[in-house]
Amino acid sequence: MSKLTDTIKGWRAGAAAFWGARTEQERRFLAVGGAVVGLGLIYGLLIDPALTGRERLRRELPVLRQEAAELQALATQASQLSAQPAAPVAALTRDALNTVLTSRGLTPQNLVATGEYFKIDFKGVPFAGLVSWLDDARRENRIAVQEGTVTAQDAAGMVDATLTLRQDTGAR
Repeated sequence: MSKLTDTIKGWRAGAAAFWGARTEQERRFLAVGGAVVGLGLIYGLLIDPALTGRERLRRELPVLRQEAAELQALATQASQLSAQPAAPVAALTRDALNTVLTSRGLTPQNLVATGEYFKIDFKGVPFAGLVSWLDDARRENRIAVQEGTVTAQDAAGMVDATLTLRQDTGAR
């Protein structure tokens, strides 16, 4: 602690020597200059940020209130929609599934339909097309893969697949 006290005393002595070596006119100039710099610092660090922040908030507050109202309306709508039961999906038939697959360029080797379950065997189909069809079927017809085996072929992007799918029609 004494080292800090000695350092402060040294700075004070240096400042007192500097101030004592100045004439009265230089002291006035330095005092006015120091006051101007001090006021500039106070304005730059305290007053200006407060004023510009206040102005920014005044401009942004109506937009933020509008966004909050929209979010509240969306939350209300979401809670109303979640309370409603999901709309049932029409049961998918073997022929309809075969037609959809053929239109996508996916020719099944074997397609067996049993109630809401489907077993499909593919040989030499593009993997990207298969995954794209599964994603669409999941969203549109609530079809989920219960069991699946996908084996890559020598040709790039081509696979053999055996899938067991289940459709959730929501009719329970």
